Amino acid sequence: MKTVAFVPIRLNSQRVAGKNLRMLGGSPLMCHILRTLMQVPEIDEVYVFCSDERVRDLLPDGVRFLRRSEALDRDETLGREIYDSFTAQVEADLYVLAHATSPFIRAETLSEALQKIRSGEHDSAFSAERIQTFAWYGGRPLNYSLDNIPRTQTIEPVYIETSAFFIFPRELWCSRHRRIGDRPWMAVVDRIEGLDIDYPEDFAMAEIIAASRKLPQ
Repeated sequence: MKTVAFVPIRLNSQRVAGKNLRMLGGSPLMCHILRTLMQVPEIDEVYVFCSDERVRDLLPDGVRFLRRSEALDRDETLGREIYDSFTAQVEADLYVLAHATSPFIRAETLSEALQKIRSGEHDSAFSAERIQTFAWYGGRPLNYSLDNIPRTQTIEPVYIETSAFFIFPRELWCSRHRRIGDRPWMAVVDRIEGLDIDYPEDFAMAEIIAASRKLPQ
């Protein structure tokens, strides 16, 4: 089962200028997830999907560069357009869509998720964070009643997708344009592993974490 990982990257980030090339723990941000993907034995090929050739010289050994259209760098571009373009150019049985903004995802987490799909138990996988607290949605409590306030230890948890990774078969994407199928494996990660760098304060937190631990080199 050929498995290909790809990391879509653009250099004109809106909220954190130049974040994908910004240094974190001694390496450009994008390099952390790329090194992690290269450590996953179930992954056959790892690609960076980017319109800017300048990233080539920064890629870890073994990572492939695939140039994408600059039209995909627009703020209005949908993820679906990027995934369509990549899957049309690179054949695989399974795709691992990962993002540079999640530098702390572990290779073991990805490996387990891939094994769950390969075993036939699940048809896809994604990373998620478990939140066990009082949640609201649409102006109403989501997981508790105002008339019967539970202890936080017993409240029903809420699971939130992180942007770290999605794993899906080619057939699922080509036939239904979905990155999550009907029998997904939810890879629950903690707040550090699931950290998504979307705002300047997220990068500041990532710098603190990186300074306190040894990142893959």
